[in-house]
This record gives sequence, C-alpha cells and structure tokens, in this order.
Amino acid sequence: MNSTVMQKNVEALSRPARVGFLGVGWIGRHRMEAMLATGLVEAVAIADPSPEMLNAAAKAAPHAKLVSDLDELLAYDLDGVVIATPSAQHAEQTIRALDAGVAVFCQKPLGRTAWEVNAVVQAARKADLLIGVDLSYRHTEAMRRIKALLQEQNLGQVSAVDLTFHNAYGPDKPWFYDKELSGGGCVIDLGVHLIDLALWALDFPEVISVTSNLLAQGRPLSHAPEEVEDYAVATLVLATGAVVRLACSWRLNAGQDCVIDASFYGTAGGVAMRNVRGSFYDFVTQHFAGTATEQLSGPPDEWGGRAATAWARQLVKGGKFDAEAEYLSSVAEVIDRIYASAQQP
Repeated sequence: MNSTVMQKNVEALSRPARVGFLGVGWIGRHRMEAMLATGLVEAVAIADPSPEMLNAAAKAAPHAKLVSDLDELLAYDLDGVVIATPSAQHAEQTIRALDAGVAVFCQKPLGRTAWEVNAVVQAARKADLLIGVDLSYRHTEAMRRIKALLQEQNLGQVSAVDLTFHNAYGPDKPWFYDKELSGGGCVIDLGVHLIDLALWALDFPEVISVTSNLLAQGRPLSHAPEEVEDYAVATLVLATGAVVRLACSWRLNAGQDCVIDASFYGTAGGVAMRNVRGSFYDFVTQHFAGTATEQLSGPPDEWGGRAATAWARQLVKGGKFDAEAEYLSSVAEVIDRIYASAQQP
C-alpha cells in the first residue's frame, strides 16, 4: 500500500473520517444522515447529478462541497466514500475509489454478477481497504436475536430455513427493469437480502445445490429472456444438510405493503423474524417450541442506518480490509446460480 493511504488510516484514528457521498436520493441521504449523527464522520463533499437532491442533502451537511461526479469527490483527500448510485455503476465506481486509496460503503448489490463482486473484493484486498455493503436487515434487532440463538445452538441442528420478501410495489426507476443496468429483477433487488440473511446467520456454509423458478409477468423467465423477473422461488441445499427455501417478488397482490419473513427450524426449536402488519420497518422475533410461541423482540427499532454506522466505526479504527468481505462473493455466486438454474430446460 502506498504511504498516502497508510497516513490516511493513521489520521482516521484521531479525527472524524473525511467522507464523500456519491448519490443522495432518499436512501443515500438517509445513510449520510445516520453516519453524521454518530459524529464519527465529516461530510466533505456530496455528488449527485440532480440539483434538487444536492440541495436537499446540503441541509444535513451545510459545510460539504457540492460536486457532480466521483472524480470531483476523489479530489478532496477522502478517507471513505458512500455510493448510492444505480446498480450498473457500483462495481466500477467502488474499484475506482479503492484504487484511489479510499474505503467504500456501497448500496446493494455490490455488483451485477459474481464476477463483478469478486473483482471488487480483490481490489479491496489488494489495497488493504475497507469495503461495506448496505445489507441492512442483518442489523435489525430481530436478526441479531436470531443470530445469537443460532450461535448458542438453542435450536439444535438447523434443518430448514424459509425466507420471504414480497413487495406489493415495484421499483420506480426505469433502469431496474433493464437487465444490463440492474443485473436482474426481484432476486438481485430483494432476494440478495434473503440469501445474505440465511448464509450469514448460519456462518456461511457451503451451498451444495441451487434450483429456481423465475417468472416475469406470469411467464417463465426462460420464455422472456429480455425481461427481468418479478417473482422468484429458489431452493438451496447446504453442506450442513439444511434446506433453504426463499421467495421474493415485486407487485405481488399480498394484501399489505410487504411480507418479510426469515424462519429457522431446528431439532430443538424454531425462531423467526416477521414484519408487523405489512410494515417495511417493524419486526418481531418469535421463538417456537412445539406449539408454543414466545416473542423475544419487537418495535420500535431504529435499524435502517446501522450497517452504515457500523462501517463508519470500522473506518475511524483504520479502514483496513476486513476478511468478512470475502462472503460478499458467496452471496453473489448464489445469485448467479439462481439465474442459471432458471434458464435450464
């Protein structure tokens, strides 16, 4: 690593991290505000092609410089950059920042394919720089409780995992429906969270097999290769013997805004994270023993910015490469296998 990057990391231990924000739509601005609230980071510069978005973000960071693109951001001697741009740009922009000696926190997906994600992880490892991805559901209190129960082996041998993310709405940006720009449909948009939750909670076991069925407006995706899927089901068989089933969709007639569920079943009990009354934000943790159910946690829980603030804490501690990032490739490889399975006759 060059001396400039090493010096940045030393300085970051004794002052707020100098961070630039690339893309400040709703989610980008929310993550910026969450980071600023910790006092761990300083918003040095903000980039967005929309003057309206820039001006809205500037209200939260009035001293930040307002610029138009990543190149202008990187001119400000940053410790880190937060990327919330369209998916097609994530891998390339992240690698450019890493090559410039800047750590990165990126919206999901980190790349449209496992090849792109592997390239990013390799670049971060080579530069010895921190990368983080906004896999935010890990940071809900509900999933924290589930992770703890699994680590304590309170469920016995886990044999089945069922995960669901049905969104009664769909993305409002046209690029989501262009496979070249998005990488896919509801699987890479919503299913990425489900795959991550299952593998993360179970300490990333090897995935032995993947089968899937993907639909676009009711037709098998194999019959409409130019479209992106709006409904998906997939089954993963893990090296532990556990079977993971996941389902996700856009614009499903679900009777509520969304259905989000992550359930883990073992020989000694079960546990689930479930959303409350169709909420995108409120969750309960339920523990199952036979026919009995005990609620372990519930709202309120301000979890939305926790992935971002966790990255900020790592950044001010030095911003070095974290080997946990290797697992980003594991999730991306499963997504690739889901898409490949759906194309098989």
